[in-house]
Amino acid sequence: MMNGRRLLALPALLALAACGGSNDAVRPLPAPPPPKLVRPAPPAAIQTQRPRPHVQTLPGLEGVIGADAEALARQFGAPRLDVRDGDARKLQWSAAPCVLDAYLYPPDGGGRAIATYIDARRGDGRDVDRAACVAALRKGR
Repeated sequence: MMNGRRLLALPALLALAACGGSNDAVRPLPAPPPPKLVRPAPPAAIQTQRPRPHVQTLPGLEGVIGADAEALARQFGAPRLDVRDGDARKLQWSAAPCVLDAYLYPPDGGGRAIATYIDARRGDGRDVDRAACVAALRKGR
């Protein structure tokens, strides 16, 4: 019985072999190129690739934009939050009227980080006029 099944499969195999064409058309694939070695950039190179921060200029923010962390602490007191991420820094002050976030980055030539942008909001997250928040926090001192 086993031989009978083999005999029945033989014509199907021969038909498949006939469809394959000649062995001349079959060529091996070329070898893949060797992998390229990629070296990670040193940390200093990564930090220098950070995009330049946009420096915010709005009326009423004089003395805040361009100030370093110590100057900001003199104006608003000790920050409630101080977060560092590489050479960037976020300081936050909070009072009844608003929450103020100051984002500090070092100048292009290096040196102490300075505030280049601030954001202000109410405790519930709604936007507040930045200059009004700065004035309110200064009065609260």
